[in-house]
Amino acid sequence: MTQKAIPLPQLTGFSERNGCWYAEEVSLVDLAKEFGTPLYVYSKKALTQAYQAYDKACIGPGGKRRARVHYAMKANSNLAVIDCLKKLGAGFDLVSGGELSRALAIGADPKSLVFAGVGKSATEIAQALQVGVKCINVESIAELHQINRVATKLNCRAPISLRVNPDVDAQTHPYISTGLKGNKFGIAYHEVLKTYREAALLPQIDVVGIDCHIGSQITSTAPYLDALDKVLELVAQLKKEGIEIHHLDLGGGLGISYGDDSPPDITEFTNTLLDRVAERGFGHLDVVLEPGRSLVGNAGVLLTQVEYLKPGAEKNFCIVDAAMTELMRPALYEAYHAIVPVQTKAIPKTTYDIVGPVCESGDWLGRDRQMAVEEGDLLAIMSAGAYGFVMASNYNTRPKPAEIMVDGNKAFVIRAREKIQDLFSSETILPE
Repeated sequence: MTQKAIPLPQLTGFSERNGCWYAEEVSLVDLAKEFGTPLYVYSKKALTQAYQAYDKACIGPGGKRRARVHYAMKANSNLAVIDCLKKLGAGFDLVSGGELSRALAIGADPKSLVFAGVGKSATEIAQALQVGVKCINVESIAELHQINRVATKLNCRAPISLRVNPDVDAQTHPYISTGLKGNKFGIAYHEVLKTYREAALLPQIDVVGIDCHIGSQITSTAPYLDALDKVLELVAQLKKEGIEIHHLDLGGGLGISYGDDSPPDITEFTNTLLDRVAERGFGHLDVVLEPGRSLVGNAGVLLTQVEYLKPGAEKNFCIVDAAMTELMRPALYEAYHAIVPVQTKAIPKTTYDIVGPVCESGDWLGRDRQMAVEEGDLLAIMSAGAYGFVMASNYNTRPKPAEIMVDGNKAFVIRAREKIQDLFSSETILPE
């Protein structure tokens, strides 16, 4: 079976020239020769342009809008990536104490940090309060009381917002849908007012915002507007009860094109949301946007080398040196990534499943792809900048790949390749 022809995603930092693929001004062939494979390669230009597309709308006509990008670090938390975004003006959305430590390591202002996540520990809450984050997004009544207890012990105030579960279908993969009443995230819509009333009475809690996040890889504006309208209704009701909301956190989740997806233009999408906020009479609120994938997804590729071509009775396999350990999305979500030969060859195409060497039948990167390749050739797996390296593992005792950032005609190692000895350096065997 041959997969239907799917166009390549529109890429800013990567291009094909005379039959060879480049990251900005650097040949992917040269990068593979110098740094080996598998190899993650990111484009600073692509990161920058995606951020600026959001920022243009956040600034708005006359520079009067009160909106800011808080990058969702879970998409790609490499220090060089988040430092680039910090220098562009981004704040950060965090979901763990580890991500908080990463943000602080690059000198992020604690007041630019929003701490989210459904299962924050008491230790993580204390860490966030001690450094003075902008806000902690609360996802359950139990967590609300835990935050109050931790703040009492620390003798400090805890700025919080409640994450509203608006029961809106984001029409995305069920594993990355977060705004339905059957999902684990957020506080049920019908429980929100009662929970805010409870929060307002707790001695160490400062109610500062309201939060909503409905999912990931969303390619339509309509679900966002549905959720936004429901959240703004809550803000209006809270005001009547004397509970003032100062910021509105609209979350992230805007999709990217992996080939045949058609997400809205970033600037137009953001303008639509911010215009709706103003039209409803809430233009005085600070607005937090938390994009992740749409900033970094198409700013990265994964390079891999063809090890073997294995013809079969029912399938032909192109076995490469990357695997589900480097890119989990296909195995986890049956996600599609475009895969292209780094150098074009004038040889016949054959239909292959692109698979890795890991001992699992689920270790595949692309199915039914027509490829003109030979053993030893390089492939580029596109749109791998988000949820790529951050989901990588050491299964089968495989060292994690290096990460490279390209800026114009220069390439920088932003994470060294792991060595096999690194993987068991902290292990010990029992004494005789």
